[in-house]
Amino acid sequence: MEFIQPILWKDDSLYILNQLKLPETTEYNSKKTIQEVFHAIKDMELRGAPLIGITAAYGMYIGIKDASANNHRSFMELVRENAEYLRQSRPTAVNLFWAIDRMVKRAAELEDKSLDEKKYLLLEEAIEIQKEDESINRSIGENFMPLLRDGIRILTHCNAGSLATAKYGTATAPMYIAKEKGWAMKVFADETRPYLQGARLTSYELHQAEIDVTLICDNMAGFLMSQGKVDVVIVGADRVAANGDTANKIGTMSLAVLANHFKIPFYVAVPTPSIDLATPTGKEIPIEERSPLEVTSWYGKQIAPEGINVYNPAFDITPHALITAFVTEKGIVLPDYQINLQKLLVK
Repeated sequence: MEFIQPILWKDDSLYILNQLKLPETTEYNSKKTIQEVFHAIKDMELRGAPLIGITAAYGMYIGIKDASANNHRSFMELVRENAEYLRQSRPTAVNLFWAIDRMVKRAAELEDKSLDEKKYLLLEEAIEIQKEDESINRSIGENFMPLLRDGIRILTHCNAGSLATAKYGTATAPMYIAKEKGWAMKVFADETRPYLQGARLTSYELHQAEIDVTLICDNMAGFLMSQGKVDVVIVGADRVAANGDTANKIGTMSLAVLANHFKIPFYVAVPTPSIDLATPTGKEIPIEERSPLEVTSWYGKQIAPEGINVYNPAFDITPHALITAFVTEKGIVLPDYQINLQKLLVK
């Protein structure tokens, strides 16, 4: 089973698969400056909380690889300046801040190293973050298996797949593991307006992996559930608050409400770096609002009246009471989330 690689590190450069052009065109663009990394994240050339974090880690290295700082203090000033810059790229995905903070912490530990050694070790840290993500995602998939069965029918939203991570994805990880086991399954992928990540990305990568996937419009999900065609909903997460409230792509909360009505399990696949115990509830999670053009046009073609008012939040907050369980690389987390998420992270 082949996986699409969303980023590649080679020849001392970061190559990013331009997801804005999928599935029509497979195009990798080299990013040689921290500004190019910033805009790749902000402009959604790549997306997905884990992948954003990995990319930011490489961006932190790129930001210092040509540095000529002659002492550790000036080196750390540059590191912190770069960190603050990259933090502004996208505010909701907590992995962004987690990866940046990890790179800053690693840099601070290198006071007794030469400048060349500092650069080398920060690159190694970014590579390690990518490797860890791959391992985390596979473990999430394996931990899902007791909750699923041969012949399962899964509904998913947005793209929490291999295109959003180092490999396997989060919400799609159990699909890939189930395929390895030879299980039959059927996946329904929401198109995910307005950026169509489900249509362009999830359906694309699952189809490439020869997983039985059917694309539906977002507003078909409730009818599909009413027909008894969905056994379980699995989504990813951009940030999970301490009480279990979850930020994910806009439209996720609606699915959770529908799943609750039809008594369908609603699972969130989440790596522990996406769990933010410093954020008490979903009310404190910043919600990114994006350009009206994402709603009013597509590929440069106007599809709505000129000058129309637009509200375009990129994410919504699913209340913890609507979530059946979280599945992480460390295991399954059941309610009470306020207590059990804390226990999970202190293991």
